[in-house]
Amino acid sequence: MINTTDKALHNIDNQMHPALQLLSFILIFLAALIIGNLVGAGIAAAFYGLSSVMDIAQGNYTAPHVTNALWIVQIAGTTIPIFVAPVFYAYVIARDPQDYVKPTFRFPLILLALVFCIMFISSPLIEFLSNINEKMVLPQFLSGVQKWMRASEDAAQKLTTLLLKMNSVWDMLFNLIVIGLLTAIAEEFMFRGVIQTIFTRWTNNKHAAIWITAILFSAFHMEFFGFLPRLMLGVLFGYFVAWSGSIWPAVWAHFINNGTAVVVTYLFQQKKISINPDDQHVFNWVGYVFSLVIVLFLLYVYRNISLNKKLLRLY
Repeated sequence: MINTTDKALHNIDNQMHPALQLLSFILIFLAALIIGNLVGAGIAAAFYGLSSVMDIAQGNYTAPHVTNALWIVQIAGTTIPIFVAPVFYAYVIARDPQDYVKPTFRFPLILLALVFCIMFISSPLIEFLSNINEKMVLPQFLSGVQKWMRASEDAAQKLTTLLLKMNSVWDMLFNLIVIGLLTAIAEEFMFRGVIQTIFTRWTNNKHAAIWITAILFSAFHMEFFGFLPRLMLGVLFGYFVAWSGSIWPAVWAHFINNGTAVVVTYLFQQKKISINPDDQHVFNWVGYVFSLVIVLFLLYVYRNISLNKKLLRLY
């Protein structure tokens, strides 16, 4: 009988080709997604009836109790699987959570302040990319694809509008926790944690891994006319993690992005502000250029602080 130590098993796991790592993670995620949706549909049906689940499947969001049922399906069928899959993979399959989800808090706290500034100052850039994306027109022979993309975008927008309908401050706080915080943690663990790590190992190039992961991150949301701004966010999140060695600056950035959308939408719905959060024509060219210059400068500062901290740890 051959005894294999935990350390040896750990080494075997990490010697798996990144392509097989990616495939195994995808299978784990799909399994979690199927189980989560079945559980979510079962809970929703138990509380609100099978008809509510059927209304969700058919896109009928006007029926009674469908919003509550939708939240159950959304959390159990999407948010939880996106979180469980990378955690399971990092702790059970790869047996290296430090590398695959990077949960360490050992980074300069000033990085969180820099992330805060970068996220708000990047707003004009995000608007600029959104406006470019909205003007996207595919060749005539792909008109069918463009119609499908537009229909998918409209369906996603309809769903988002329903989930972001807030009648009280408690609705806003609920959305802030679920859409802002929980979604940020789950998606960052999956994309900047497991997937970016796998592609870093595969390409031996952190820049390539960051951009590939950002592309997959944007495509995952199935909102094609918002692809470029989400791609930019994915790139920012990727560098936040790669330079700091921790997942939490990216989680913080993701929370700022999602949480700001929730709060601004709530304030607009309550007529506390006049700026429509869906308006993509707030800034001008001066704002776009200023945003680009300042964001690049702050990224440079972020990188230098992160790398200097890592050098200090070597001594």
